[in-house]
Amino acid sequence: MTTILNRRNFFRQSSALLAAAQADSLLRPARAAGSVPVGLSLFMVEAELAKDFQGTIRAVAQMGYQVVEFWGFGRPGPFDSWTTEQAKGVRKLLDDLGIRCHSTHCDGAAFSNEGLAKTIELNHIIGSKDLVMSGNNMGGGATSGKASGGLDGSKRVADRLNAISEKLKPAGLRAGYHNHPYEFTPIDGKLPMDVIAANTPKEVMLQLCVGAATEAHGDPVKFIKANPGRIRHIHLKDWAPGPDKGHEVLFGEGISPWPQIFAAAESVGGAEFYLMVKVGNIRNLEIARRSLANYKKLRG
Repeated sequence: MTTILNRRNFFRQSSALLAAAQADSLLRPARAAGSVPVGLSLFMVEAELAKDFQGTIRAVAQMGYQVVEFWGFGRPGPFDSWTTEQAKGVRKLLDDLGIRCHSTHCDGAAFSNEGLAKTIELNHIIGSKDLVMSGNNMGGGATSGKASGGLDGSKRVADRLNAISEKLKPAGLRAGYHNHPYEFTPIDGKLPMDVIAANTPKEVMLQLCVGAATEAHGDPVKFIKANPGRIRHIHLKDWAPGPDKGHEVLFGEGISPWPQIFAAAESVGGAEFYLMVKVGNIRNLEIARRSLANYKKLRG
């Protein structure tokens, strides 16, 4: 009888573990090294998206991008201004093209008590799993360009991320944070990004913007290795010093150590997908095409 009960307990426990693993896999798809999908932050084609939304998404898919990321800064094309019917239309377009939206950039209004329910609904419709806080100036709109409140401000950002994460869990969604140069600029010998990481749990994703870290003379490889499993997507933004360079350079044309970054992201960081990004004055479909060509060349 004891043997039978032990077997029953074993199968019960095994079934529970399997169910938990299957549920977790819905949010954390396994990726073999070198097979991580590459996508596009649609902010890179902002002007064209505003003129021809469907045509621009189709062009992005035809280039070979597998993933897209929408944003909500109150500018042309943001997802947070959509109705549910518009969101359903976007999801159908993505499905027809065979591409996915796994994440969205959200501003303060999207995470507010008044806006969160709609944010959750729209992300569910388009298939996104990660809601990324776009920066630490979360009163609405884009970031201010500098850390608010120093290290104490970074701790407050962490506290807010934790609160948002708890609200998103019942909906099967995850909170994340996107860095800018100021989070990789030391304050009293500490990096604000390290403070945010240390004061949030592992389920809060850290979306590494490589170009921003590079601009601040940060070490993206060290950051990935210090936060295993939390760098689930990376913004493939490059940077280079010098006149007319900075964030005007395309992916692979700056000084970021991409081979080491990819190796760390795929062996330690938990990378699920990459997102091509370029800011600066020139952002369009042609830049997106050339950036993807650079990526394919670099990755062989």
